[in-house]
Amino acid sequence: MIKYHPVRSKRLWGNTLGEKIVVFFATGFYTGYAPIVPGTFGTLVGIPLALILSLLSLWQSTVILVLMIAVSCWVADKAEKIYGMKDPNDIVIDEVVGYLVTVWALPISWGVVLAGFILFRVLDILKPFPIRKIEQRIPGGAGVVMDDVLAGIYGCMILHVLFVLCAG
Repeated sequence: MIKYHPVRSKRLWGNTLGEKIVVFFATGFYTGYAPIVPGTFGTLVGIPLALILSLLSLWQSTVILVLMIAVSCWVADKAEKIYGMKDPNDIVIDEVVGYLVTVWALPISWGVVLAGFILFRVLDILKPFPIRKIEQRIPGGAGVVMDDVLAGIYGCMILHVLFVLCAG
């Protein structure tokens, strides 16, 4: 049985400790409960994580990013089951990893952070081909996460091209 927090009846907090941990991460440390634009607030969680990953070697950050994507698929899948619905707006872990993919392998600066943030949000909202198809065809947590990962790949490619053009 799904139980809702008495103060925030539409916001699920989880019943067991395991569910609470899943909800905590799935909602981007509860940023997914923002009353407006939860995906945008969730994306903000990716910024300090991108700064931390930028301190590592490319190889290390790539391995961690791939692991984060895999864990995010699992967490999103579990969260969908806890919520009892497909891809609720509260789940923003996909925006976090999508943003990290967007700024992957770029030298982190405030310009890259801001450009990556704006570009990822635009791509995530517009969902250019075939992102929407992926979102609709892949079931469970992988479907929740992989459309954002693809938006992140598009954003990453665009940022890399812009970086080369502006640096040259």
